[in-house]
Amino acid sequence: MKPLLLVALLLSGSADEQRLNRFDDPFEVLSTDIAGCPEPRGPRITAAEARVQAHHRAERGTSCWLAGQCSEPNAYRFDAGIAAALRERFKEAPALRPSSLWMTVQGRIVYLEGCVASAAQGPQLEAVARGAPNVLQAVALVRVGPDGAVPYRRMD
Repeated sequence: MKPLLLVALLLSGSADEQRLNRFDDPFEVLSTDIAGCPEPRGPRITAAEARVQAHHRAERGTSCWLAGQCSEPNAYRFDAGIAAALRERFKEAPALRPSSLWMTVQGRIVYLEGCVASAAQGPQLEAVARGAPNVLQAVALVRVGPDGAVPYRRMD
């Protein structure tokens, strides 16, 4: 086997193991006030994880519309608009400071992951997110203080 072909085959196998945002879910940084906050994995998954999630995502997205709970035929179509609305809402939210937070929106559910200075910020951030149109649920998975436990999957 030629060396170049061998390298190409080896690299193609590793591409399946790379963690990527394979469904293009909105995922962005909201704040960076707290140094050393571990970056969440967010919607970045391997190819194998994407294959496992694909059926559930299709079913969940369509069932919302069939039940008459969504104006779109797929719940995931709301996510980009929700993310845009939340970007604006969080600019004015006192609960955001100080924090280092990432936001993921998947199927009308908002995940806020990162670090906050006080325990009160988590519920306040969830309330801000739930106030946006089309948000079904909001979950704040946050580390409180510099030494608290990290309650979310990390990139490392």
